[in-house]
Amino acid sequence: MKLSQPRQRLALGLGLATSAAILCSTVLAAAQDGQPAQGTMKTSTASSGSTEVTTGTFDAAKQSNEANDATEAKLQLGALLSTGNARSLASTASGSMRLRRGANELSAIVAANYARSAATPAADTQTTMENYQGKLRYDRFVTQNVSLFLSLSGRRDRFQGLDARLNLDPGLAYYFIAEEKQRLWGELGYDLQYDLRRDEAIAVAAEKGTILGKTKSRHSARGFLGYHTNVNEHVGFDTGAELLLGIPATENWRVNWLSSLTTALDSRFSLGATFNLRYDHNPLPGVEKLDTVTSMNLICTLY
Repeated sequence: MKLSQPRQRLALGLGLATSAAILCSTVLAAAQDGQPAQGTMKTSTASSGSTEVTTGTFDAAKQSNEANDATEAKLQLGALLSTGNARSLASTASGSMRLRRGANELSAIVAANYARSAATPAADTQTTMENYQGKLRYDRFVTQNVSLFLSLSGRRDRFQGLDARLNLDPGLAYYFIAEEKQRLWGELGYDLQYDLRRDEAIAVAAEKGTILGKTKSRHSARGFLGYHTNVNEHVGFDTGAELLLGIPATENWRVNWLSSLTTALDSRFSLGATFNLRYDHNPLPGVEKLDTVTSMNLICTLY
């Protein structure tokens, strides 16, 4: 969903403030408990609630000292409907799975985001957000704190001018903290990006005097830092930032940042509130550099 630059700056400020407030509240809540967190939430009660799956933010393998065998599957849904003077409809949905056997882990996730709105009661609604995403990742733990991984992701995004964007990411993950109640880890690797551009985006660029090809490949160095903590057995907080630096075209750099707070309602249902930021320093002509998404989701753990 595209915003003017002042609104983008406001959204960014709100996202920073929200994340800071969430982090402060988790610290205060832990202090008020008067005891350490009760360990990692069971897989049936926690999820990041994210509607972005191609940024690599929360898809890292779980800490390697948990049970060797694990099977997970989750669904999450979110929606907003407004009628009358201001008409809008926004929806988000995703599904994920994780399979762990010994030192090997496989995870997959798919997601879709869609929104329509009208500025006045008499106006027709128009699509303001539409994207579909998917990601597949394999991790092989070589030690308790080190894993080698390979991930493949895809994205179709109308408002980023993309019929398809494919990313191939091999790399190494290191867990600085791999405890039951918290994780701190970093990743280093390589990113190969292949874009298949929409004809509308190519036409807009031509009107601005820029000739674009139908396809484009980018090579980047990738770095990521993530953190997860549990306030108690019901509340968890995640945040992570990813930097992609173009090789050798360093002007092609991107930043992805995602923060999430989850609260378990019972053994199967939880609520997730997330803020996602995506910044592309060198986007297609006519495409804004900054996108932000704030969402609230109901998460159902299937098993």
